[in-house]
Amino acid sequence: MSAPQGTLGRLLLRFASPLAGLRRVPVLGRCVSWAGAKLVPRDSLAWVQVQSGPAQGLWLHLNPRTGQNYFEGGGEPEVQEVLRQNLRPGMTFYDVGANIGFFSLLAARLVGKEGRVIAFEADPEIAARLREHVTRNEFDWITVEQQAVWSEPRTVFFARTDPATSPDRGLGHVVEVSAGDTIHVDAVSLDDYTRTQPLPDFLKWDVEGAEVEVFRGAARLLKEKRPGIICEMHSEENHRTLVEEFSRLAYVCKPCGAGHILALPQ
Repeated sequence: MSAPQGTLGRLLLRFASPLAGLRRVPVLGRCVSWAGAKLVPRDSLAWVQVQSGPAQGLWLHLNPRTGQNYFEGGGEPEVQEVLRQNLRPGMTFYDVGANIGFFSLLAARLVGKEGRVIAFEADPEIAARLREHVTRNEFDWITVEQQAVWSEPRTVFFARTDPATSPDRGLGHVVEVSAGDTIHVDAVSLDDYTRTQPLPDFLKWDVEGAEVEVFRGAARLLKEKRPGIICEMHSEENHRTLVEEFSRLAYVCKPCGAGHILALPQ
């Protein structure tokens, strides 16, 4: 990047939050987006505030070039609406596969200081950014657990995503064999974790294909506490299996957006 380009890129980062609002202005918004794509490196981060929706005003440390959806408050609107409808002050919320914590932060706002949010994120780099978000938003009732959630407590292989493919490494997942950018991470089952921690009233699962394994490690929790669940499905087989399993536990499942199911106890 040339010196003039570098200077303009730094200015775009410095004023990322106010400029984010201009993206919605016809013509001018396209110019801002074009400039960000051309001048801001993919690995640059700036503090911005969510512009609209239930998460409006929350601070996120993001790349203005790749995080436009978060800026505008439009990330997975069906999940945002489920949380808005189901979370109340004083509740305990588990975010399983929290990534940078957009939904953890929204949940913290909804449950308030008298509530609890526990955010599980396996990738150490992303978990560190999640902790930054917790600090910046002053949500000290969020607990960040840097570990995977699985069917049993153990060490697992975790495949990290190339940032060029997923800037926030949101596609990381547990794998059977170590290869490439794979690390060892500790994993915990929800049944084991909740022996010493507050039971959740509601959970969000986004675990990139490990939905069934998370379920297998939560049998006692689902039978005894019966929390509500919003779960992203990453295969037809997982979808079919979990709908059957939830039904056996007297949960009612309904589709939520293109890739999620909402499971609520009868």
